[in-house]
Amino acid sequence: MKYIFLFIFFVLSFVPRAHSEEYTVGVNDVLEISVLQPDELLRDVIVSPDGTISYPYIGSVKVKGLSIPQVQEAVQKMLADGYMKYPVVLVLLKESRSRQYLVYGEVKSPGSYAIEEYSTVLRAISMAGGFTKFGSSSRVKVLRPKKNKPGYENIKIDIKKVMNGTSEEDILLKAGDMVVVSEGVF
Repeated sequence: MKYIFLFIFFVLSFVPRAHSEEYTVGVNDVLEISVLQPDELLRDVIVSPDGTISYPYIGSVKVKGLSIPQVQEAVQKMLADGYMKYPVVLVLLKESRSRQYLVYGEVKSPGSYAIEEYSTVLRAISMAGGFTKFGSSSRVKVLRPKKNKPGYENIKIDIKKVMNGTSEEDILLKAGDMVVVSEGVF
């Protein structure tokens, strides 16, 4: 059993982490923390207003501003320092409550949605119930706030091409992004 957990941990260490390394934890985010060795311990924790989480055996841990792999490393180190000899820790972002994006226009359920680890434009439109009968899959754009200056960057996305696999335009969304679905030309 011990070797199975070590094998799983070894395999997961090679999974691409681009998305989780870009995301930094914020207040009210929900993290799922699993300790696989030596005991199985699974907890969902919410980041408190002071930027910390509380976890059995280690108490309070400051996580605000850390990436998911950094949180994993911090919890693993604290468990190794006082409670477990070789803890195997996995951390997942279960729900982002600190960062949101907006979807509006010709979608069935326009509104504000929490950024999750793999929030892409296609997934955002799906979360918003998909296109209305007037929505155009080739007339989608993301308005992204410009850094350090007013205004928005306009990123055009052809969802029809994304769904056909002929485009890699399905970008990851960032906090403050607005996904706009325009009416089709009839």
